[in-house]
Amino acid sequence: MQKEQILSDYKKQEDKLILAQILDKIELAQKREKIETTDFLDMYKISLVKNFLRKIEYTTYKFYGGYQEAERNILQIYTKPEITEKNLQENIKETLKIIRITLKQEDKGKFTHRNYLGGIIKLGIKREKIGDIIVSEDGADIIVKTEIAQSLKNDLNSLTRFQNAQIEILEINKLRKIETKVETISIIVPSLRLDNIVSDLARTSRSKANEIISQERVFINGQNEKKPSKNVKLNDIITIRGKGRFIIKEFTGTTRSGRTVVLIEKYV
Repeated sequence: MQKEQILSDYKKQEDKLILAQILDKIELAQKREKIETTDFLDMYKISLVKNFLRKIEYTTYKFYGGYQEAERNILQIYTKPEITEKNLQENIKETLKIIRITLKQEDKGKFTHRNYLGGIIKLGIKREKIGDIIVSEDGADIIVKTEIAQSLKNDLNSLTRFQNAQIEILEINKLRKIETKVETISIIVPSLRLDNIVSDLARTSRSKANEIISQERVFINGQNEKKPSKNVKLNDIITIRGKGRFIIKEFTGTTRSGRTVVLIEKYV
């Protein structure tokens, strides 16, 4: 496998490094004849890797992050066609764990996703070892690679904010059911171009929206989208990193000036 040749179309050094690691995993899977897994990939990396695997016509893989809608996923790579869904699930059970933080009564509702993630980063844990953080009123479920679960559990107890909390390691199938909460909003845009939609959703100017798109922070249905002129469609799921996730639910009409009224559900 000629890596330099395969990766020659990619200009960004970071992209080349990620994809070179994927090629290494493929080689290992072929050599060992077993399932190989990556660390957690964010939405940009997932989109990049999916397109790359499609390009090299590699089909025996699966992305998974602990639950269906997870934003951060690991990649399972295998070569033997007889690998079953049961095999993949057993591999997930070995690879991923949950650290559950249960807050005392006086701390319930006190911490946000940022508080949990900030505490973890403060401990020096690499972001790629941490998956989604599911926050609830009484605490959080943190999806992690098994290799760091015990040390992270011990270190979390050292943080002042969690000193009174109960912290335990659980199997990935114990993840608490995700209750999707949405807020309905309405925006009025001159057209259904992506830059117009992003401008309204991110509450910024159109030029700033174009900047956000060029920074590769915008995804449509999980795929990174770099074209500001791309038209959005009904039921598209738009994710703007740092701003949230939105679903295009309905085009409810037009104004006298010809602008389009769009009904949107925002995940909260």
